[in-house]
Amino acid sequence: MKPTHPSKRADRPEAHYVALGVYALLLALAIYIFGINHTAAGLAWFLMVVFFFFFLRHLSFAIAAARWVHRDLYAADIELVEFTPSIAVLIACKNEELVVDKLLQALLRLEYPENLVDFFIVDDGSTDATASKLDAWAHVDPRITVIHRPLNSTGGKSGALNAALELVQADLICVFDADHEPARDVLFRLARHFLDERVDCVMGRCIIRNGGESQLAGVVFVDFLSGYLVNEYGRQALYELPAYGGANCAVRRSTLVALGGWNVETVTEDTDLTIRVILAGGRVRYDPTAIDYEEAVIVARRFWRQRYRWARGHQKCTRDYLVPTLRTKNLSMAQRGEFLMFLLVYHIPVLSGLGVVLTIARLFGVGSIPAVALLPLTLLLFLGPLAELTAGLSIGRVERRSAWHLLGFLPSFALSIVTTTWAYFDGMLGRPYSWVKTPRSEAITSNADVSIVNEPLHTRRQSDLDDQTIEGAMIASTGLVIRSRDGQRTNTVGTKSFARPRGSE
Repeated sequence: MKPTHPSKRADRPEAHYVALGVYALLLALAIYIFGINHTAAGLAWFLMVVFFFFFLRHLSFAIAAARWVHRDLYAADIELVEFTPSIAVLIACKNEELVVDKLLQALLRLEYPENLVDFFIVDDGSTDATASKLDAWAHVDPRITVIHRPLNSTGGKSGALNAALELVQADLICVFDADHEPARDVLFRLARHFLDERVDCVMGRCIIRNGGESQLAGVVFVDFLSGYLVNEYGRQALYELPAYGGANCAVRRSTLVALGGWNVETVTEDTDLTIRVILAGGRVRYDPTAIDYEEAVIVARRFWRQRYRWARGHQKCTRDYLVPTLRTKNLSMAQRGEFLMFLLVYHIPVLSGLGVVLTIARLFGVGSIPAVALLPLTLLLFLGPLAELTAGLSIGRVERRSAWHLLGFLPSFALSIVTTTWAYFDGMLGRPYSWVKTPRSEAITSNADVSIVNEPLHTRRQSDLDDQTIEGAMIASTGLVIRSRDGQRTNTVGTKSFARPRGSE
């Protein structure tokens, strides 16, 4: 079937000089007609309206999560083993020698009928020891198939996954990233949702495992906590429109083939697939109990590269699919409004940068409204995301001292404004860009000698719920208990760990 995505290459994007010219012309006309002061005031009021609606969006997600998320996190485990479609697990690896052994160990521990799951690992032109390590693992288990792509192959992660897709005949396709370590029951939890024929994709929940490695990693830990426990959950609870996140997720093979596979012309294949599934009349579902761990970036340079890629790809998706979203009949008015806000989410930091400029300009006398009137504009820049972050910390029952990571939200938000704005103008000017992987950190790995199991709330000890450590909070907020091979109960988050003998329970 013909692919249902644009035909332009991601590394040679279309420039949008006309759009930029129109924006500049409208601004010049406004200044000429109304003067710079009234124009600045008008822009400020416009931003206040936009930020107010996004603030309501953030707040509604926080309220929805605070009210209902615990019911889903601690619901009884039902239909986990009755439905077992065949599954192909796909992973794209490029220079992943530091994490690939942990990945394969975690994959081979997955609880699912062995005759119904296969692993397709793509060596995407690696120049380190990734290829040899993968080949060694292929000799360990016949279910592992290694696909070697030549050096400088095109398409990035999408191209690598499409290379594996050509060999897959399974009912479902599950994707993980190379730095992920999924919980043992994650395949059961993802697969059960496909009992509903309306569901085309399912997204699980990712938890940062190295939040204590650096201040930035701690901020990312809180960001993921709120992103999955609040934002994604809220989008599902209120609109049934969660996003397919690109890793720790599953998709029907038939749906993926019908849509033409992963889009090699984008650097955010997950957002692109989410939009194409929704516009085609399909649905994405989110399961907060389908858990896996991943690595957070620990330095600002990697944070910049990662968020730049996310922004560049998401903004391209907005340009590609904004008009089809306005025209689709597969969404209600409320869902269409939410979907439009989802498309525009990586434009909001750009507008936030404009808001900062207007606020500073008013301090120097530019603008016709009192400086105090800009206070709501400044507050709305931060209150919405802050509401989600705070709700995430509360719902996750993270130790109190972790709230200090909220202070790191301010510089990371400022960095995101610069990164996203840079990505916006690069995209509008058509500057070349191709998929770039996030480098891994050798020290950031979890204990290989652990197994991960889910323990629902109604069978858990009260001591777990009262535990105020980060590790205890992870048990309380996810239902995860990590048990070592020697019988002790061990919980590992980042570089911290503790163990309790069974008798102490």
